[in-house]
Amino acid sequence: MTKNDFLSELTRLQREYSDAEANFGCIGSTDCVYCTDCMFCQSCEKCYRCTHCKGCSESSNLTHCSECQHCYSSAYCEQSEYCTSSNYLVRSLNCSECNYCFGCVGLSKKDFHILNKPYSRTEYFKLTNELRRDLGLPVKGK
Repeated sequence: MTKNDFLSELTRLQREYSDAEANFGCIGSTDCVYCTDCMFCQSCEKCYRCTHCKGCSESSNLTHCSECQHCYSSAYCEQSEYCTSSNYLVRSLNCSECNYCFGCVGLSKKDFHILNKPYSRTEYFKLTNELRRDLGLPVKGK
């Protein structure tokens, strides 16, 4: 095989893959492109092993997340980016091993924070329900 043979075949394979917008091993997913082993996802792109997610992209091992990008191993996150091993984040960026953070950036191993400031559990839920209404996000538990 020559260099030109290799490059020609590689280009052909890449074009074929791009044109197909295929999903591999997905179950019950709709309107997804380039996803692999995802289940019951909707409108996701380039995701791997996500379940019950909507509008996520370039993420893996998410469950019940919506509109997240470049996130990994997280659950119940919304509109967050580059977050890992976290749960219940909303509009957060670069958070790791966090739970219940709203509008936080760059936190690690924190719980119940809004805009990087700590709150009691009760105060957190009171404030975030108000913020959700003001921001047009679904209020949880309603």
